[in-house]
Amino acid sequence: MQKLTRSNRKPRRGKWLRLFQFMLAFTLAGAVLLGGLLVYLYQAVLPPAGADRNSQLLDLQGQAIAVFTTGERNQQQVKLEDISPWVIQATLAVEDRKFYEHFGFDVKGMLRAVLVNLREMDKVQGASTLSQQLARNLYLSHERTWSRKLKEAKYTAQLEMQYSKDEILNMYLNEIYYGRGAYGIEAAAQLYFGKPAKELNLAESAILAGIPKGPTYYSPYNHMKNAKDRQKIVLNAMKEIGAITAEEAEKAYEELLAFQSPQQRTGGDQAPYFRDYIRNVVVNELGFDEDLLESGGLRIYTTLDMDAQRAAEDAVASELGGSDGLEVALVSIDPRNGYVKALVGGTNYTTSQYNHVFAKTRQPGSSFKPIMYLAALSSKKMTPVSIFNSQPTLFHYDEDRKTYSPKNYGDKYLGEIDMRRAIAASDNIYAVNTLLTVGAEEVAALGAKLGITSTLTPVPSLALGTSPVSPFEMASAFAVISNQGKRIEPVAVLKITDEEGHVLYEAKEQKQEQVIEPAAAYVLTRLLEGVFEVGGTGNRVSEVIQRPVAGKTGTTSTDAWLVGYTPELSTAVWVGYDKGKTLGTAESRKAAPIFAKFTEKALEKVPPKIFPMPDGVVSAYIDPSSGKLATAGCPDKQLVVFLEGTEPTEFCTEHSGESVEAEELAPLPVQEEPENRSWWSDLKRWWMN
Repeated sequence: MQKLTRSNRKPRRGKWLRLFQFMLAFTLAGAVLLGGLLVYLYQAVLPPAGADRNSQLLDLQGQAIAVFTTGERNQQQVKLEDISPWVIQATLAVEDRKFYEHFGFDVKGMLRAVLVNLREMDKVQGASTLSQQLARNLYLSHERTWSRKLKEAKYTAQLEMQYSKDEILNMYLNEIYYGRGAYGIEAAAQLYFGKPAKELNLAESAILAGIPKGPTYYSPYNHMKNAKDRQKIVLNAMKEIGAITAEEAEKAYEELLAFQSPQQRTGGDQAPYFRDYIRNVVVNELGFDEDLLESGGLRIYTTLDMDAQRAAEDAVASELGGSDGLEVALVSIDPRNGYVKALVGGTNYTTSQYNHVFAKTRQPGSSFKPIMYLAALSSKKMTPVSIFNSQPTLFHYDEDRKTYSPKNYGDKYLGEIDMRRAIAASDNIYAVNTLLTVGAEEVAALGAKLGITSTLTPVPSLALGTSPVSPFEMASAFAVISNQGKRIEPVAVLKITDEEGHVLYEAKEQKQEQVIEPAAAYVLTRLLEGVFEVGGTGNRVSEVIQRPVAGKTGTTSTDAWLVGYTPELSTAVWVGYDKGKTLGTAESRKAAPIFAKFTEKALEKVPPKIFPMPDGVVSAYIDPSSGKLATAGCPDKQLVVFLEGTEPTEFCTEHSGESVEAEELAPLPVQEEPENRSWWSDLKRWWMN
């Protein structure tokens, strides 16, 4: 047995010896390779630090019109000893607690981040050290590729080998972006607090240390709540590492900070409100890092039409130039593809960066009525010749438990009127009657289908536009009507590439959703054209617009609107004061001429186009006094379009005398026009035939 055991052990001992020799050789080879790599990295020269690579915004023609920096590059180098210790501790606590312990890579942090991200099935935690961030900011673009990651690792190792920890920290604090063109802590301290970095206290340091994670989102100038929430995270991190006590953290958070007035860019970029809108889309909707947008050299291809944009800015300047505090919003969308063609968010970007196009605090007034009338037509509960009595009325609703008593502007009441006249004159009594006939819930539901995301309260006053919405929502909703009832989600960013032209994002082809019948959209459009004719609330600007246009004015005590469209553009214009100041008569009439001047100028190179008539629409001559089919004996006749099947079937007999022959009750041929024709009527007849 013993001999057998020894003979069996010899091969095993030899196997282990060979394995040991292999491992030793492998280790020695690895050590040699690692040593060679370290020698190479130590001797290799770091590339020159890249200059600021501003990302560019390009218009629909591919022309660069703006850069994504909110101010000119402002950078002032300071030594580490000239930076407040609070800044250093706050930055290390929230960005890299193991900075002085690791060799450039936080291996434990990486593993922890991987586990967290796997658990959450999303990238919710990162593990970049200060050295990695510095390498990325100094030498690399922000493209998300493996080759860039490898280069980042290489440059990080070189930084760690060639510079001390204090030198790396000093470079980082002089390089990091703090928003509004401020690169480095000294520029940030001067920008936000008007003092050198060495004088920053704990509360100020915690605010600034929180900004680099999102220079726009955490900017106290843009979002004070976000900035304070981030400050609290920084203070808690400092408390966790023992840099401050809980009492110090609470006191710093409660401290009232004295910020400098924000310094704004005053020249260079075009369409600044549109640029800010695109920034929000790229960062918050498309998920790009803000650092990448600020200095990653991206090219953002957008839908902006600079001819339309200049037309918008010129129209605003011509009407509101020199106005004291009067603000404006104008946004124009191409109904055919959803492209945002022009956007003006205020009268002066230098004095106010607030983008009124997306303000959901303003009542649209009567400009909301077309959505309600569209619901009435679509339901077939009403037609263009449905009649209500325009007179002072007390409406009962909520099972007669509540009442509502609207009034017309100037207490003017028109008696029995049809929908066409009610729209042109913006009659409130007719509107509330319509809402109660259709149902407030149905109107609110249709608004949501058209693209209104704001809450529409289903009460009788909804008919008069008392539920606040944004100009962007209104332009989006009216674009559906212009596009024969087909909704296309508005789009502003078409493509994003890196510096080398690699496509990082490309918008998908926009899908069209038929949310209302084309016939209903067309019938409403013909009614809204009457707003710009004699007797309509938009008639005073009709001479400016030499093309088919449909729309609706809206006026409250604090807001003036005109929302309208052509086949090519759907445009919302709002005018008012930020603090809800009451509009004077002259101020309340500013929206209409801005709309008219913009529309005509933006489309000056586009031949006038009539709104195409879809299937399911019928035309008939109507006697306006009775709402019935006109006969040869009727002295006044109006050509009215209806959804097929809703047109009147009864003939007017009020003007036929005592004996009525059968042939007199035949419908009048639609090809015949009333005698008083305009060139526009001739054009419409030619197009439709």
